[in-house]
Amino acid sequence: MGEKSDMIKYDKLWQTMKTKNISQYDLYTRYNVNRSQLDRLRKNQNVEVNTIDKLCNILNCNVEDIMTHFQDDNTFFN
Repeated sequence: MGEKSDMIKYDKLWQTMKTKNISQYDLYTRYNVNRSQLDRLRKNQNVEVNTIDKLCNILNCNVEDIMTHFQDDNTFFN
């Protein structure tokens, strides 16, 4: 079963980082964000909620400032 990558997009993250003048380099050097997590975000792949929380704290923003949910058929029902 392949990993879905289009239900959550992190395009807003890069916009918010630019607005806040925080680069990817800053995230992994000053804030110890793992480079592999940044790669996963760039590819719109799954990341842990803890990572989202840390990014919101670093950027002093809300979840909706860094990610967008797109409706799909991923549910708990068959």
